[in-house]
Amino acid sequence: MKRNALIALCLLAAGSAAHAQIAVHDVAVTARNAASAVLKEYILETQREQHSQLRRMAQRLSLHTNLRKYAVPDPPRWRTHGGDFLFAGDFNDALIFGDPVGAAYLAVSHALTNSRTIPSSLTSAARRELAARLATIDIADASAIAGIHDTGQLRLNGRRRELQAIDALEANVIDPSNEQSATAVLDKISGAVLIGARQRQARTQLLAAFVEQLLVDSKRARDADAAAMNMQLVRWRDGRAANHAFGAGTGDALRTWRQP
Repeated sequence: MKRNALIALCLLAAGSAAHAQIAVHDVAVTARNAASAVLKEYILETQREQHSQLRRMAQRLSLHTNLRKYAVPDPPRWRTHGGDFLFAGDFNDALIFGDPVGAAYLAVSHALTNSRTIPSSLTSAARRELAARLATIDIADASAIAGIHDTGQLRLNGRRRELQAIDALEANVIDPSNEQSATAVLDKISGAVLIGARQRQARTQLLAAFVEQLLVDSKRARDADAAAMNMQLVRWRDGRAANHAFGAGTGDALRTWRQP
């Protein structure tokens, strides 16, 4: 009996202790949790927008239009100067394939007779004049040989390599496959930049050849002007003495002339 009463008393005490607990409300912890929840919500929304933007960026233009309209239907090809050339066949081949030694150019050019040896009987002024004219011819030959070789090499590379690279790039650009991702598009841009750099180099080579030809023409014009000016200067310097000698000689010839 006493035992049951003790158990009942313990249960009553435990129930009274349970009902006596007080709920604690911490304003700082609640505010921190609310701020964390709002921040996580913003992060989640930002990630959703980024994902949507990436999906829109990954979509190809081929989903909205046909890319073949950007391809050139029949681009002009490199020509090879076809035809039957009886006297300039090698020169034509040099313009198509290149000629580093200039054999084809020299074969159709007038050769200089003993151009490497200047007669020792000439005066120093005459030797210098002859050497300058021979140098002009050599410069013109070197410029022409380099220009012909560069033209042939550019035409050969364009026909065999550059044209195929451009055709392959065009096929990849207009490919409507979904496998052409953003990374593939960047690779296409890199390929186009590389081809453009090669073409700019070819244009620079052609411009350099033009500049060389202009320099040769400028030297010829300068030499012609210098020769004309030298003749004019000599005339002004020695004209009076020459005229006097000519008149004296003519008068003496007339005075001393007798019928044979």
